[in-house]
Amino acid sequence: MLAKSTSGVTLRQLQIFREVLRTGSERLAAKNLKITQPAVSQQIRQLEGEVGLGLFARENNRLVATDRAWGLLRRVDSALQSVDRIEKSIAALRNEEEGSLSLAVPGVFCLNAIPRAIRAVRQSNPLSFQIKSGSYQQIAEHVLNGRADLGVSRLPLDEHAFEWVPAATARNVCLFQSGHRLAANEIITPKDIAGEALVDIEPQFASHQMNINALRYSGVEPDLAVEYDANGHDVGFVAAGVGISIVNSLIAREYRQFGLEFRPFEPGAVYHYVVFWQKGRQLTSGMKKTIDELLLALQASV
Repeated sequence: MLAKSTSGVTLRQLQIFREVLRTGSERLAAKNLKITQPAVSQQIRQLEGEVGLGLFARENNRLVATDRAWGLLRRVDSALQSVDRIEKSIAALRNEEEGSLSLAVPGVFCLNAIPRAIRAVRQSNPLSFQIKSGSYQQIAEHVLNGRADLGVSRLPLDEHAFEWVPAATARNVCLFQSGHRLAANEIITPKDIAGEALVDIEPQFASHQMNINALRYSGVEPDLAVEYDANGHDVGFVAAGVGISIVNSLIAREYRQFGLEFRPFEPGAVYHYVVFWQKGRQLTSGMKKTIDELLLALQASV
């Protein structure tokens, strides 16, 4: 952490103060900041002494934030966010010198697009890459919290927290084995898949609700053979003939080595994919090259 003093109050004190308010606990703040709980308590007491105000009430050996504490946070938080960005930019420069870059991406894109992009980057720049995957929300959190330098996700994203460049637009398709009866259709509708076993993502995902609602609206009761919890888990079941799947076209093209076919599914949704990074972050040459290659790889999949 930076610890330059300003009028007796240090940035370190303010960063610890913010983390206590964020977590509601000295113990959790200490854990997140990788310091001891007594160090947190000491810094909070010193901050209160410097500002001449009681920022916390002490109740049952725990800190309870006062209105003054929240008022102070509102006044200093934007400055602390700027400091965070500076620290992350310094870390990025250090990582580039060390030859490493971290990407947060949907795991399904590691079948084709991400490996192609990394291969292209490494032909001219021998960077090493760390890959983090998860849900779209987890990917955004990886980038926001500095655990990843760049991310691949779909909109919406928080424009106050991130910057991005458009990568690809995808639409819903129906995925099935080669030679399936549905291959004769140019466009597949809910009535076309009546009686087909369905491999679909779990109900907590919005795309599941859209798929199921489209079927039921057309009078087709879905036969759910398998439900899965992450994009990419459906392909093996479809390839094995367990059922068909409704995914988007960008994901479907990641499955090219499985010899599957797909056709547009109507009614369908439109998905806008982007490559993104933390707002205000200085992009290194390695990051810029990686962004360019990610865009080429994702656009080649459309």
